[in-house]
Amino acid sequence: MTESQGLIAGILLALALGIYTFWPDNVFANQHEKTRLEYLLERKDQLYENLRDLNFEYRVGKYPEEDFVAQRALLETETAQLMAEIEFLQQHA
Repeated sequence: MTESQGLIAGILLALALGIYTFWPDNVFANQHEKTRLEYLLERKDQLYENLRDLNFEYRVGKYPEEDFVAQRALLETETAQLMAEIEFLQQHA
């Protein structure tokens, strides 16, 4: 490949990337914005998974009891607050 062919190939590649990135129908630009309720429901799933993981790790001996109790209390408090907000949003939707 000669130098001019390489230059042409580079320009074509840069042009193709620019068109792909800035084309109006770009899939990334049309992503759905989450509502507060959707975000909270996803967060609830994460918190439940964290609680399951914490319980498992405690049972296999990876967590000392005092750390487990403190961490579990934090997760349960956050989950309770989150569930209250979810319930409020569902009632007023």
